[in-house]
Amino acid sequence: MSAMRAALVALICLSLSGVGAFAQQEWRAPVGVNWRTDTILSEGTRLAAEIFSPSDRDGEMLPCILMAHGWGGTARGLRRDAVVFAKAGYLAVAFDYRGWGNSDPRVILANPAPDGKAGTFRAEVIAIREVVDPVEQGRDWLNALHWLQAEPMCDTQRIGVWGSSYSGGHVLYAAAHDRRVKAVFSQVGGMDSRFVAASDDARARTLKEATLRARGQLPYPAPGAVEVGALRGAPIRDKLMHYAPVELARQASHAALMFVIAEHEELFDNRDHAIKAHAAATGVKKLVTLPGIKHYGIYREARERAQQLAVEWFDAHL
Repeated sequence: MSAMRAALVALICLSLSGVGAFAQQEWRAPVGVNWRTDTILSEGTRLAAEIFSPSDRDGEMLPCILMAHGWGGTARGLRRDAVVFAKAGYLAVAFDYRGWGNSDPRVILANPAPDGKAGTFRAEVIAIREVVDPVEQGRDWLNALHWLQAEPMCDTQRIGVWGSSYSGGHVLYAAAHDRRVKAVFSQVGGMDSRFVAASDDARARTLKEATLRARGQLPYPAPGAVEVGALRGAPIRDKLMHYAPVELARQASHAALMFVIAEHEELFDNRDHAIKAHAAATGVKKLVTLPGIKHYGIYREARERAQQLAVEWFDAHL
């Protein structure tokens, strides 16, 4: 067995061994909130969605908030926020990107296809789980927006998007590419992934990995590998090097844009992310700094304040 094939087999074994951890665990929504699961298809891959709504408005058309996690998170971690939105009268839909949480992985063929014809065939595949590919994740956002258009309780004229940390950049990407988004709430958003090519050494590493992977000499990272700080999920660097939703703020200006930043942000410079995007936006916009917190304070001591700001923003613009 070649070194490449051994690596691929090891990767699929690692991927499949973790599937049980992503199985849906029993969870009950609090009183006053209806909760169910559904499936979104994104380029043929099944994405797991969780849908929250106020139980006293069952069957009504409601303004909708689409949500997804940041770098290394899952939809389960968004339940507290989605419940707040449902109690405020919204249909909240949270989803997992392909290869994360309860979503199916992206798969690639372990061996060449038997012929060049269209149709079905049996194949050994490699499951790609828990890597960070912003191009795929951006497409997942857009396909989730398409899916919403046929959701019976979604008022398609009143759709907002909510993102935090890495997804705080994805929501800007989504709004820039889909004018059906009417309001954006981005908290502690990381909006520029070009750090993977910011120096000569970083750029050389990024391009070398891309070359090796294109020649079949480098497998995808193991599921959940840690390569950027303490963030779970290794980046596909050549996808990151051109991904900078901060540059799309003007294109997203048809939507009302809200940026919430941490005063003591330690993961990046706010001036290169939300502050830059806010300055470039030409429509309705607002920038709020939460005093005294670092990046992860948005999920701890400042969580309720951030939830309040989000509800107020969506109330005003949806």
